[in-house]
Amino acid sequence: MRILIAEDERDLNEIMRKKFKSDGYVVDCVHDGAEALDYMDSATYDAIILDIMMPKVSGLDVLKTMRSRGNNTPVILLTALDSISDKVIGLDAGANDYIVKPFSFEEIYARLRAVTRKHDGVVHNVYTVADLSVDMASRTVKRAGDVIHLSTKEFALLEYLIRHKNKVVSHEMIENNLWNFDYDGGTNATSVYIRYLRKKIDDNYEPKLIHTVRGMGYIMKEE
Repeated sequence: MRILIAEDERDLNEIMRKKFKSDGYVVDCVHDGAEALDYMDSATYDAIILDIMMPKVSGLDVLKTMRSRGNNTPVILLTALDSISDKVIGLDAGANDYIVKPFSFEEIYARLRAVTRKHDGVVHNVYTVADLSVDMASRTVKRAGDVIHLSTKEFALLEYLIRHKNKVVSHEMIENNLWNFDYDGGTNATSVYIRYLRKKIDDNYEPKLIHTVRGMGYIMKEE
């Protein structure tokens, strides 16, 4: 899951970046609203954590701008303001949720799962296709009852594929989701990780779930 964090408190921004990254998220971090809008123009995110009080462009104005542009990415507002009126203003501006500082990472992760579930049109944390299940909360993967152990990047790839099951996703779409702007790896990384993932969840099982669509990309589906 690729997340954009817009938070002008640099210490908090860095703490969040390190924590999210260590827990398997792909993260881009910015420190003002204008930079946040620039990043949104250059990448697609699964969710955005947006501080309200930011320089250059406030979080609320960032939110209003992105919604006016048709960007429906789930947004969690992060703020020290905790009055009912502040929450109403943020939610009416198009936010999906609202967290008051200080917060726990367990809470923010749960809220991220909730807003992305709703965005995906599902009602629980477990995504399935055929006999494969992926629990986003516990990060547990099972195929035919067998627990499958994945690396952080393999899990991120599987999460992206299963959240878009029955849809063709291109190399570019996968790369956009799996790596942030700091990534300087090889151009064939997607193909390498697709191969790793197939070995673990497809090679010893039927039916095969990861399919190549020549000239277009990949699709996860049960034939």
